[in-house]
Amino acid sequence: MLPEAVLRHLAFAGGLALVSALAVRLMIAFPILDHPDARKAHAHPTPKGGGVGIVLAFLLGMLVLFAAARSARLADPQFLGVILAAAAIAAVALADDIHDFRFTVKLAAQTAAALVALASGLGLTRLAIPYVGPVELGWLGPALTLFWIVACTNAVNFMDGLDGLVGGTLLIACAVLSAIAAFEGGWFVYIAAMFLAAGLLGFLPFNLHPARIFMGDVGSQFCGFVIAVLAVASARFDAAQLSFLLVPLLLFGLLFDTGFTLLRRAAMGERLSAPHRTHLYQLAQRSGVPVRAVAALHWGFVAFHAGLAVLFLRLPPWAKPLVVLPALAVQLLWLAYVALRVRRAGIGWRGAARG
Repeated sequence: MLPEAVLRHLAFAGGLALVSALAVRLMIAFPILDHPDARKAHAHPTPKGGGVGIVLAFLLGMLVLFAAARSARLADPQFLGVILAAAAIAAVALADDIHDFRFTVKLAAQTAAALVALASGLGLTRLAIPYVGPVELGWLGPALTLFWIVACTNAVNFMDGLDGLVGGTLLIACAVLSAIAAFEGGWFVYIAAMFLAAGLLGFLPFNLHPARIFMGDVGSQFCGFVIAVLAVASARFDAAQLSFLLVPLLLFGLLFDTGFTLLRRAAMGERLSAPHRTHLYQLAQRSGVPVRAVAALHWGFVAFHAGLAVLFLRLPPWAKPLVVLPALAVQLLWLAYVALRVRRAGIGWRGAARG
C-alpha cells in the first residue's frame, strides 16, 4: 500500500479517535453508573458505557468505507451482515448496561449476531493441522465459526474488569492486526482493525487507572464480536485459512485466562454464569499486585504475541500452529505466579469473596 494512502487512513482514524473521545466525555457527563459490589474491583460509583465512543467511531468509519471504498470491503451481503450484527449486539449490550440483563439474554443476543454473520456468508471452511495439512471442515465450519465468535465475545467481556486491561490489550492487538493485514493485502481487515483501534484510542485515556469511566458491556461485547469476525475474515489471507489463528494468538492472554477460569470453576462445581472475582487477573489484583501492573502485564503479553505473529507469517504451513506454544508457556508461568500469590494471601479460588 502506498505511504500516501496509509497517511490518509491514519489521519481519518485520528478523526475517529476524536469522535470516540467526545462520545466518552458525554457518557461521563451523563453517566450510567456502575455501583461497586463484592465482585467488582472499584470502590466508588463510576460511569460505564464508555464503549459507546468505540461503537460510534467504528460504525462511522464503516459507513464511510461502505460509501467510498469498495476495494476495501467484503462482498455486500457479508459487509452489511457483519455491520448490522455488530450494531445490534452493541444496542443490546447498551440496554444491558442500563437494565442488567440475565446472562442467558446476553448469550442469546451474541448467538443471534453470530448467526447473522454466518448467514451473510462469513465463515471458516478449512483449517490446517500440523503434519496433516489443510482439512475441509464441512458442517464443522459453521459450528466452529459460531463457537469462536460467541466464545471470543464472552472472553473479552469477562476480562473487562480492571482499569485499562482490555482497552489497552485490544488497542495493541488491533494495531498489530491492521499492520499484518496491510502486509498480507487484506484490505477489509486492515481498515476495520484500524477503525476499531481508533475507537479504543479515544476511549483508553479515560479508562486508565484510576478510571473515569468503564467500557461497559456495550464496549466489551462489541469489541469482542468485531475482533472475532476479523479473525474469520483474516482466514482469507492464505488458502489453508491458517491466518485465522492470528487473532487467537494476539488475544491469547485473554483467552487463556477465560478458558482456565471456566474449566477450573466447572471442575469445582460452581455455576458458570454466577458472578465471581476469580479470574487470574482479579486474583492477582486481590493478592496485592497493583492494577496498573496487571494491566501493563497483559499489554506485555499482547506485545510478545505480536512478535510471535510476525514469526507466524514466516513459518512453513506445517509449523504455523505450533507458534502458540511459547504463548502457552508464558501463560503457564503467569498461572503459577498467581497461584503462589493466592496461596500466600490466603484468598482461595472460590466465589466472590473480597481479598
